[in-house]
Amino acid sequence: MAKTKPIPRPEIGERLRKLMEDTPNLSTQMAIAKRTGIGQTTVGRILRGEVDPSAENMRKIADAFKTTVEYLLTGSITVVRKFAQEADANVEPGPDLRGNVPLISWVQAGNWEAVIDNFAPGDAEDWLPCPRKFGPHAFALRVRGVSMEPKYQDGDIIFVDPDAQAEHGKNIVVRLDDEHEATFKQLVMEGGQKFLRALNPDWPGPKLIPINGNATICGVVIGKWVPE
Repeated sequence: MAKTKPIPRPEIGERLRKLMEDTPNLSTQMAIAKRTGIGQTTVGRILRGEVDPSAENMRKIADAFKTTVEYLLTGSITVVRKFAQEADANVEPGPDLRGNVPLISWVQAGNWEAVIDNFAPGDAEDWLPCPRKFGPHAFALRVRGVSMEPKYQDGDIIFVDPDAQAEHGKNIVVRLDDEHEATFKQLVMEGGQKFLRALNPDWPGPKLIPINGNATICGVVIGKWVPE
């Protein structure tokens, strides 16, 4: 019996490639394979449009990119549009999601430059969709403590981009040389010197902590998410 020739589906590969371009943490075949459990060779064949992916693989890919199998098959977003049409008139659509970033620990954040090249999807507590544009090394952290209240509450999720420019007034994640973990403060630059400042007006600690030469800036906070 002749072997059945695989059915090519180039349109699925094109849509997958577009999703990869919009999702820095899933921009390679290896990253998709690790996240979904699909073999890297199979991912490559799907990208090249050489095969008609199985229903299970389509579901895994859709879940990884926070999209639908319908989109991969047809390019349609009718489900999203239908939901928006049926929503209350006073509810506006949310921002476009730019991709997923890993939710990591403060210890990992303090050592991010050393671990990022060997960071695997399973090393993160979770992967969260970020509505802001971010660089390829962005990550998320769960706020601890009250030093940055009232803007940032204990338990809030902040998105951090190491590739963003750390400027005066920006909220940053920084590792002091004598600490194993990173910390979260506002960057103050005055008279050619850099300081860290807690936003909480009732914070009992020092109001300004000098950081010239004794700290590493891990990234700039580009947004937050408040879990229910």
